[in-house]
Amino acid sequence: MSNRELRTLSVPEGVAGERIDSALTRVLGLSRTTVVKLLEDGDITTGGKAMPKSDRVTAGQIIEVLMPAPMNTDPIPLTPLEGLTVVYDDQDIIVIDKPIGCAAHPSPGWTGPTVVGALMAAGYSISTSGPAERQGIVHRLDVGTSGLMIVAKSDKAFHALKDAFRDRSVDKIYHAMVQGHMDPTTGTIDAPIDRHPKEDHRFAVMATGKESITHYEVIEFYRGVSMVNIELETGRTHQIRVHFSALHHPLVGDTTYGADPVLAKSLQMSRPWLHAAELRFAHPATGQALNFSAPYPADLTRSLALLSDAVLP
Repeated sequence: MSNRELRTLSVPEGVAGERIDSALTRVLGLSRTTVVKLLEDGDITTGGKAMPKSDRVTAGQIIEVLMPAPMNTDPIPLTPLEGLTVVYDDQDIIVIDKPIGCAAHPSPGWTGPTVVGALMAAGYSISTSGPAERQGIVHRLDVGTSGLMIVAKSDKAFHALKDAFRDRSVDKIYHAMVQGHMDPTTGTIDAPIDRHPKEDHRFAVMATGKESITHYEVIEFYRGVSMVNIELETGRTHQIRVHFSALHHPLVGDTTYGADPVLAKSLQMSRPWLHAAELRFAHPATGQALNFSAPYPADLTRSLALLSDAVLP
């Protein structure tokens, strides 16, 4: 135990009201799995009492954390990744088109390829700001989501982009295929999201959750489904998937959130029909307005062809 640091911290305003596991994940730069383990072991206390992970923190609250022992800092696996496309590259940032089956960065339990590892394997230099395993990562896409991501190369760009995402000055446009015909065809989903109270791998619309806002517009109707253009005002984990599931229009292929597995099989979809199609933001160093778009990958274009041919049962 002698190599474990006891850290005392005062909860910052920016995470006030969040669950303790979520708040400390952000404040300490640890993985959520690690924070939950510390909570379960009684290593996170306030006023001398262990805190359960359902507790919510308040600004200025004093919390003591017995930090985990230093881990064996193995280098990030440098794994080349077929299908990862660099859309833009300069001395400050890289914009990539991420394929499915690739995580943004290493995490406990994930043994597949990562954006960080693939870029480093290709010889790119990435900012070392932030936790070691998340070098350069300023926002993330799910493993099963394709499309555009920004990665910081310089430390200045890392912090500027983090601020830009926090200030909601980055426009994130997604395309999704959802079950059913949406009515109305345009709207805003304003529903708070929190971790599911019983299923830890899922999230749900809950009154206790963080503010979550999604704007949408139907692009086209197909047989039994709607193609939707989505703009995120906030960026919560699984936000699009949770919001549309709550409206009883789950994303095609997203069986985790209630999608019809028969429909997914008919469209040869093995993941949620979701693509980060466009990014608009100011360059973190020059202020230049940048706009990037990414075409659909093969599985999504195949599903569209099947829909157009009306082969569904």
